[in-house]
Amino acid sequence: MFPELNEILSVKSELSKGVRHIHLSDVEYANTTLPIHGFSFGNADPKAPVLAIVGGIHGVESIGTWIALSFIKFLESRLSWDEGLHRQLEKIRISVVPLANPVGMKNFTRCNGNGVDLMRNAPIESLDASFLVGGHFHSPKLPWFRGNPSQTEAGMEVESKALMNHIRNETRDSSCTIVLDLHSGFGMQDQLWFPYAKSKVPFAHLAEVYSLKLALDRVLPNHVYRFEPQAKHYRTHGDLWDYLYDQADPSQVFLPLTLELGSWNWVKKNPIQLFSFLGLFNPVKPHRQKRALRRHLPLFEFLTRMMESPSLWWRHSDAERDRLRRASLDHWF
Repeated sequence: MFPELNEILSVKSELSKGVRHIHLSDVEYANTTLPIHGFSFGNADPKAPVLAIVGGIHGVESIGTWIALSFIKFLESRLSWDEGLHRQLEKIRISVVPLANPVGMKNFTRCNGNGVDLMRNAPIESLDASFLVGGHFHSPKLPWFRGNPSQTEAGMEVESKALMNHIRNETRDSSCTIVLDLHSGFGMQDQLWFPYAKSKVPFAHLAEVYSLKLALDRVLPNHVYRFEPQAKHYRTHGDLWDYLYDQADPSQVFLPLTLELGSWNWVKKNPIQLFSFLGLFNPVKPHRQKRALRRHLPLFEFLTRMMESPSLWWRHSDAERDRLRRASLDHWF
């Protein structure tokens, strides 16, 4: 075992009544079996709006797993007394997968046990992916390896398929879904990215994501996030969220977001982290780790509130939706 998985097992053992534990899959590696766990709070109706939080797709980015766990414990600690939270959870479902790549986290690697970058593993191609970092089939000894070159869903890694099937099961019939995938290792500022990763072509729900951004700016005017399309920074093959988005029912609102923590800022404040591979992706100083664990709770609470009344920010008339889309094109593209 290792600290992150031990903490997940501790959380699992102390769940309140009504919180559902989900066993996504087992991953076999080096004569050991490591589980992938999920936790679901709130309304089990398949049509309920869903907020999904995912951490640990890249095993070296452990801070995302700790943030996801801190959110689980934040919710769990309030269930015994917070009537407002219970009213929220009557309307929505919150699903959290804190560690999607347990072998990678155990081994302190970005990839899984087969050397595959799970965020380059879906059967989806980019027309202008960034060289190497955008994904490749050359060798699992190089970072950003995509895995099986057959390019079918059946040939994807166990972890990728388990996560995708879980998200599908949780959101297939939901009228509105927001996924927040937690990562680190890029930039000086915390960033919120939305599809596409494969292309600079605007995705279909640009009006809805722009409406969400406007609400975030109004509700949390001093927030720390740069809200942009991922392709503005680099483009990749095989992005799981691009793949799931393109497969989703277009009549449903499915907004996969990536929270990319600005880990270069931790390195700037503590340059000795340059001598540690983990230090490139995670805060090393205890006070900075604690700050990261509490820093994003307002964002999570904002998203929870937005899911509670989704039709107030995404169900627009055709004219208003067209206005929002044109404004978003001017702002981002």
